Amino acid sequence: MLVGVCDFPGTYAFPPHGYGGIERWLWAAAQGAQSAGADVHLLGPRWRDDLGTDWGLYPIRLEEVERGSLQDKELRQAGYDLLIVGHEYPSLPEWRRTAEAMECDVATFQHAPAFRHTPDAFDGHQYRLYCYSPQMMERYASHAPIQQLAVHTGFQEEEPAAVKGRGLVWVGRIDEEKSPHIAVRAAQILKRPIRLIGPVFDHDYLDRHKAPFASDHVEWVGELGGTAKTAAFTGAEVFVYTCARDYIEAGAAVFGESLRAGTPVAALAWVEGTCAQAALCEKSGEVAVVDPAADDEAAARALAEAIEKSESLDHTDVQAIGRQRFDALKHFEALAARR
Repeated sequence: MLVGVCDFPGTYAFPPHGYGGIERWLWAAAQGAQSAGADVHLLGPRWRDDLGTDWGLYPIRLEEVERGSLQDKELRQAGYDLLIVGHEYPSLPEWRRTAEAMECDVATFQHAPAFRHTPDAFDGHQYRLYCYSPQMMERYASHAPIQQLAVHTGFQEEEPAAVKGRGLVWVGRIDEEKSPHIAVRAAQILKRPIRLIGPVFDHDYLDRHKAPFASDHVEWVGELGGTAKTAAFTGAEVFVYTCARDYIEAGAAVFGESLRAGTPVAALAWVEGTCAQAALCEKSGEVAVVDPAADDEAAARALAEAIEKSESLDHTDVQAIGRQRFDALKHFEALAARR
């Protein structure tokens, strides 16, 4: 089986050095394909050059290939069975033209909750769209989506055996959509230290909540990647997930990352059917579902209760669940299965 995994223009490398979502998913898909015994071509110029000799790097973007060119002929003659791509590409006419000439399957995962596809982008068979949660399935129902938990991995981020760490950790981008200030307040209620890991995307948001963010129980770590990021998950007693009331989580890398490290999750949700509820079970975490009309203080107190419940979970059991549910090989096999 010949599989092409396509990068796309963006600010991050593939796989990213630290923060990143769909870039980490594409890398997990490539790893899963290789584990399944497939021949894997990493297509596009954004793939890192330090991935080792096991990978074939092909700096080709399908949307830039001219019809009838040598590259066009080589791609059609290569015999690709499957292309795994970012969700934008199946609705991009220039990319779709080349892919259709290659006569292979296409699989993508919906990582943006507001992206609008062309009506003919997916058929549920040769062209397949995968969604994480019931919430996302409903949003893309007209495109014959398939529900599947996404797997995201980073380069050299293999998880060691689980241990019971100390304190709380929050990982993500620092902005209003992710709302880490609620996690900070929940930690304060419980008198627990919390580490904030990730890049600052919104300095205005930071200023609006500067008092809680400046509290003594908060440690600012910044953006981490590689073994340091894995260690941050492993070293915590509980990973805390938050989001804003109107934010829809589409891909949710952090749930799989935390569970594979053996760290239970306490998550905040404002509606039913979210990624948090799809990812977690009673043995791996706790979801606090809060009425969107409630204020931040009420949300923080509900989240604090979820943290306390998650603290009692066995980290070894959590890791076993994480490795089973968020396995790159199993994920690839799901992506490769034509419906």
